[in-house]
Amino acid sequence: MTTQASPAMNKVYFFLVLTTFFWGGSFLFTKIGVATIPPQLFVLTRFILATLIMLMVCSRRLKKLDSATLFRGMAVGVALGLTNLSFVFGIQGTSISRAGVLNNLFVLFIPVITKIIWRDRIGRVNMAGIALAVAGIWLLATGGGGGFNRGDIISTFCAFMIACHIISVSKVLKDDDVFLITLVQFATVALIAGTAVLLLPLPAFTFTKSAVMSVVYCAVLPTVLCFTLQNIYQRYVTPTRAGLIYTLDPVWSLIAGFFVLGERLNSREWLGCGIIFLAALLPLLYRLSAESRLINSYINRNN
Repeated sequence: MTTQASPAMNKVYFFLVLTTFFWGGSFLFTKIGVATIPPQLFVLTRFILATLIMLMVCSRRLKKLDSATLFRGMAVGVALGLTNLSFVFGIQGTSISRAGVLNNLFVLFIPVITKIIWRDRIGRVNMAGIALAVAGIWLLATGGGGGFNRGDIISTFCAFMIACHIISVSKVLKDDDVFLITLVQFATVALIAGTAVLLLPLPAFTFTKSAVMSVVYCAVLPTVLCFTLQNIYQRYVTPTRAGLIYTLDPVWSLIAGFFVLGERLNSREWLGCGIIFLAALLPLLYRLSAESRLINSYINRNN
């Protein structure tokens, strides 16, 4: 992309922040949906609808779908499927306030995974973030509200799967058609969710009006629209800046939980959530500072 072809940065930041708003809203609408629909069925209906929408979007591109794109899309889609299943089961078992903050731990899981698999260096700042996260989780576990419950554990696993998905995108995908890859990912998630529906017992459920609206919201806005906006605009900012913007997700979920669902955290839970949020933010702020120093150094050398 040339500078002339690049959009204005305020437009880039606006749309990236907008994606966090819709992603944050998915916590609220998922909580509403799984109140009457089993989590695995919620994911299945959400991604069937998202797949159908992407099929319409990609109708003229389908002839370009080859086996390599199909394989890579399915590989990344497996991580996305496990992310979404753990996301809904986590939200079902805890408040969206706690789930939003715990999901942000993906920032710390990424260096741990790359250290284990590729022997990358974790670094002192990431280690400090991990230590803070452990302290925050301990406060949640001992702060009332059922302690560190089953939903919290699943939401933490969801953060691990978000990290796996992000890593798989960077390691697996090549110069693929973004729309076709997205289509294959959505279809893979629907297939995984369908398998979960067949394997896990389904309790009695009802497709209420609010549940249907929740499925439609989650399929259209945080799935189809946000994936598209992310693919279009994230390329114009560094991964660190994008990561900082995406830390807004739990802010929106906390606001929605407080004002819409009437969720209330005690002082110990607020402190635990705040420390976990800081644990995710600290490494990003450090990397942003390092990036700024490198940019300033480069500018000074070339002036």
